[in-house]
Amino acid sequence: MCASVCAWYLGTVLAYLIPQDSLVSTFDQLLPEKPKISVPAPKRQKCDHWSPCLPGTYAYRVLSGGGKERFPKICFEDKFILSEQEGNAGRGINIAIVDYKTGKVAATNYFDMWEGEFSRPMIDFLNKAPQKSLIFMVTHDEGSTKLKEDSKKVIAELGSKEIWNLKFRSGWVFLAAKGFKLPEHIQKEKIIHSDNRKNRYSGWPAEIQIEGCLPRNLMS
Repeated sequence: MCASVCAWYLGTVLAYLIPQDSLVSTFDQLLPEKPKISVPAPKRQKCDHWSPCLPGTYAYRVLSGGGKERFPKICFEDKFILSEQEGNAGRGINIAIVDYKTGKVAATNYFDMWEGEFSRPMIDFLNKAPQKSLIFMVTHDEGSTKLKEDSKKVIAELGSKEIWNLKFRSGWVFLAAKGFKLPEHIQKEKIIHSDNRKNRYSGWPAEIQIEGCLPRNLMS
């Protein structure tokens, strides 16, 4: 009993004299070092795809505008070929033309469909696109008010089904090929209409997008 009392007294004195942090630190040093688990950062894919495109394909992503402030974007092979930052996006219908064989941008432009008469110039621009071109089209703000019926017909001949359904402030994205045919399974077109019960922005619907991986050997 005397030994137990002495041990208790000695422990109490040591606990008082030695800081608790030092005891914890000493105890931690006696334990085996915990393995450090590091999670690698996810690898970024071209055009911010969730999964990578296979070799021998082009990566593309077309994002419509949102309201007046969020401009449309066209990404091709991990480069924005049309955007506000590039200075070549604007209100109306935005277009980028890409040489399918080389993957190089041939031309970009946008055509205001709210003010002015730009429906005919837009069709002239499309008609000048070389054969074997990829044609990306996307709306920003308003793309239907001054879009003429003959212009819709030209776009429909490129393969668009939704151009006839374009309404006031609809969001629309479209990918076409001139001089060759695109695979059926890839994303080529989407549309969303303004609905005051569902609009993300005041008077405008949410952005929509298409994306995918386009084979480079469609004409081989």
